[in-house]
Amino acid sequence: MRIELEKRPQVSKLFSYLSPLLALGLTIFFGAIMFALLGKDPVEALYSFFVEPLLEVWSLHELLIKAAPLILIAIGLSVCYQSNNWNIGAEGQFTIGAITGSILPVMFHEWHSVAVLPLMLVMGMIGGALYAGIPALLKTRFNTNEILTSLMLVYIAQLFLDWMVRGPWRDPNGHNFPVTVSFSREAVLPEVLASGRAHWEIIFALVAALLVWLMRRYTLKGFEIAVLGQSERAGRFAGFSSKRMVWFSMLFSGALAGLAGISEASGSIGNLQPSLSPGYGFTAIIVAFLGRLNPLGIVAAGLVLALTYLGGEGAQLAIGVSDKVTRVFQGLLLFFVLSCDTLIHYKLRIVWAKARALGGGPAQ
Repeated sequence: MRIELEKRPQVSKLFSYLSPLLALGLTIFFGAIMFALLGKDPVEALYSFFVEPLLEVWSLHELLIKAAPLILIAIGLSVCYQSNNWNIGAEGQFTIGAITGSILPVMFHEWHSVAVLPLMLVMGMIGGALYAGIPALLKTRFNTNEILTSLMLVYIAQLFLDWMVRGPWRDPNGHNFPVTVSFSREAVLPEVLASGRAHWEIIFALVAALLVWLMRRYTLKGFEIAVLGQSERAGRFAGFSSKRMVWFSMLFSGALAGLAGISEASGSIGNLQPSLSPGYGFTAIIVAFLGRLNPLGIVAAGLVLALTYLGGEGAQLAIGVSDKVTRVFQGLLLFFVLSCDTLIHYKLRIVWAKARALGGGPAQ
């Protein structure tokens, strides 16, 4: 006996559009069961996760701070996934972008100029793009699986960051803590509003979402992404190169991840430290799929996932749960998103293989 997936001849458009909402509902339902098994009040826990962070102005700013890197990274990943290139290493590109973008405020700390911040952002994008170019090179040159290479490069980037802040870039006046010197005022992203800490990274994310939406909808490059993602053979027939698309999608997603990395270091933290990211690069994968790989949908999905981060922090204090509960919550969401999409577009078929008759084939 084996189970096969058979593509449905007709797919309900209604269920296809409602799939993310269905996945979110299932996540909340099974999350409530999880909290009950942990001995916590499910209603209080879900209130802490999804409602309480929306009641204060300062927490809304914190929500935008959490959402900005998720949206920015997921926008780049959506281009990869739409073109059938599987970049799983955005967390590493985020980290390298933060490192390369921090060269100026760390190594040239005494340089005070209005050019510092723009150069930092550009250097962060270049660093992230070049790091994403490694799996692109390995795929186009040696036909290496980009899922494995991009994922393994994450851990190299994280270890490199850890070595830098504990070694060459450690602040000599930091009381032996593994951090760099604090960025100068010219190297810090300004706040958007005076009422909270939300900074210009959220503006970068929204602009990126709008530009990618316009590219996908109105340009030849957007058509190329769609065609190669659905059928590489059809794309070659139309004159498109799958290798060039590998390079374009990986470099583009790496650049946005690098921009998110340096924006996080400059705007939210103000220096480099080992705990730069709580896993934004991996969570952005959930955001991309929850948003249906649509840039505008990704904005909404990024806010939802940011709410789980912020609500998880509040739930740790309010009901006394571990921070790992947030990771489980996000994992449930990804599982149900993929499961709902699969069962909406495919149906399960059980194949029973009978014993072979002499000279005959297997029966189903």
